[in-house]
Amino acid sequence: MKQFLRWPRGWSKGYALICLVMALAGFPGCQKLEKGFRGDIPASVLSSEVTDKWMTLEIRLFKNATGISNGAFARPFAYSGITAYESTNPGHASWKGHYNGLSNLPEADRNRPYFWPASVNAALAEFNRSFFTTAHSAAIDIAAIDSLEMAINTSFGGLYPDVIDRSNGFGRSIADAVFAWSQTDGYNENNVLPYTPPVGPGLWERTPPAFAPAIGPFWRNDRPIIAGSGDNSLPPPPTAYSEDPQSAFYKMVNDLYKASQTLTTDQKNWALFWRDVPGVTTPGHWMSIIQQIIRQTHSHLDMATRTFALVGICMNDANISVMNTKYTYNLVRPDTYIRKVIGDTTWLSFLPTPAHPEYSSAHSVVSAAASEALTALYGDIGPFTDHTWDYLGFPTRTFNSFRAIGVDAGNSRFYGGIHYQPSINIGLQQGRVVGGNILNSLKLTSSGEK
Repeated sequence: MKQFLRWPRGWSKGYALICLVMALAGFPGCQKLEKGFRGDIPASVLSSEVTDKWMTLEIRLFKNATGISNGAFARPFAYSGITAYESTNPGHASWKGHYNGLSNLPEADRNRPYFWPASVNAALAEFNRSFFTTAHSAAIDIAAIDSLEMAINTSFGGLYPDVIDRSNGFGRSIADAVFAWSQTDGYNENNVLPYTPPVGPGLWERTPPAFAPAIGPFWRNDRPIIAGSGDNSLPPPPTAYSEDPQSAFYKMVNDLYKASQTLTTDQKNWALFWRDVPGVTTPGHWMSIIQQIIRQTHSHLDMATRTFALVGICMNDANISVMNTKYTYNLVRPDTYIRKVIGDTTWLSFLPTPAHPEYSSAHSVVSAAASEALTALYGDIGPFTDHTWDYLGFPTRTFNSFRAIGVDAGNSRFYGGIHYQPSINIGLQQGRVVGGNILNSLKLTSSGEK
């Protein structure tokens, strides 16, 4: 059990020991307790190792799953994060009552002790088993989930079996409730509806080389996790379409076109660093980032699960917002304009162009929203170096603030040849609005909870 204990900063060893003894005294067999004392070791004392292990596996699941498009991985990110957070039963810090359409989450018995790492372990195993059962690699994924759950559960040896059983049961009940709720958000229905894109000057067309059909045209109808998260987030119309070489639109595209012809090695590395697909997906990249931040800050179980949940929520709802924007304006992609108007008939973007309209930039929106979540939780932690792509030999990138990560992700899309710069700038603003709406709803500020 020692690996799951980590004392909060500022606690003396003596005070920590007293708290541990009091907590352990609440386990079965000790009946002489003050009324209301539950006997739990608080999540603020416990190590976040259990969430770290599950994040590592989920990143792998994101990487290997088929039949799910890039942005859609924000859903399992968000719902599994909520599952982890609520399975620690944080009491006053719970966001029960704020989740859109979710009520009556199971409650822990306040008169009985729990071991929260066991609860989180069982919850994430149950949720991931439910979510990834239809993936192409389901059998392999389920085996990995089962194996990790068993390995972590075995590491709890020495604790009272009834405490572990109770904790496991509570975690699974949370996972079942959250998964059932996730299946009513409209995604499964909206993802299969037929779609015929509008036709006309300046409107999106299928892009080379794959000329794939539109992705996610009806995701904007999905239920957001936090009601009102998209309020006032729809940006104004993009730059007015024109084929006149003197027009603002032509100049905007030409800026990207000229930049594409003189990309430096650093600019190519920048674009590739945020390419994410193939790789761990964009939500998976952000899961890797929060995993590294949790490790760097030595966050405990309560903060780790809160980070997991909040960043996922912000990304999920930001994705709904940006897909609404894309299919409201249906703006043409650079590939199409450069080939048909500028006249370079073989031009291709440096990175493959995603199969949905250009405005606004999805990377910008979701990354800015994620950055707002991290800023609210951690403020500024000093320099942060992202090691997500070390295994591929990519150069690392270092940032001095969380918001700088979002800006970096957004601007990379210009060098990838995927987005015009105004779409990136607007997208960053849009993501901050969505993130701000969520933080206001959950009563979070730059220093955490109000």
